[in-house]
Amino acid sequence: MGAFVIGIFFMIIGMIVSARMKSKFAKYSQTHLTRDLTGAEVARLMLADNGIHDVQVISVEGELTDHYNPATKTVNLSEGVYHGRNAAATAVSAHECGHAVQHARAYSMLEFRSAMVPIQNISARVINFLFMVMIFGSMFASHVLPWNLALLIIIACYGVFALFALITLPVEFDASKRALAWVQSRGIVNNAEYDMAKDALKWAAMTYVVAAIGALTTLFYYVMLFLGQRDE
Repeated sequence: MGAFVIGIFFMIIGMIVSARMKSKFAKYSQTHLTRDLTGAEVARLMLADNGIHDVQVISVEGELTDHYNPATKTVNLSEGVYHGRNAAATAVSAHECGHAVQHARAYSMLEFRSAMVPIQNISARVINFLFMVMIFGSMFASHVLPWNLALLIIIACYGVFALFALITLPVEFDASKRALAWVQSRGIVNNAEYDMAKDALKWAAMTYVVAAIGALTTLFYYVMLFLGQRDE
């Protein structure tokens, strides 16, 4: 029950932050970039300036579906960002290219996060299976899997989730730092547009901060629950 309450609380906080982020991006999408460059053009220029010539910039469907894929070496920009000529599109495209630069420079935190992806996926499958067993097989689950052992497995899985969420923070903050430094030094944005880009990326980063705090809080809850069981 406690984990459910924690989940609902951080889901609500996440929705509030996400709504705020979307409103910021919608607002800054209305500001036409002085340099009149599309997000795709900004991305290609940033990649070229960093000596990266083996990464493609492509358009993908959806809204805020922008991401860098290190496996395919593609900067994937949503249609609004790909074609947009505004401060928001510039911020997003430069941020995703920041990840491409991290990949090219072998940024340690990005490599660490990439190495953790398979472990994260396995942990998600394990905990989903465990929760299904605990919910639908509650009558016999305790005979097959003692509660204390189940708690240890849950703690291990949420430990992975929390670590992954924490590692994501420096990766995202560093990508934004690289993006903002480049758009400013390259003269892609003026002072007002720079402030818009910085604010947009700040709110995007806040979604990761909320996720990290939520993961840590849930992990702490299960650890305390386990310690409480041991004291009984």
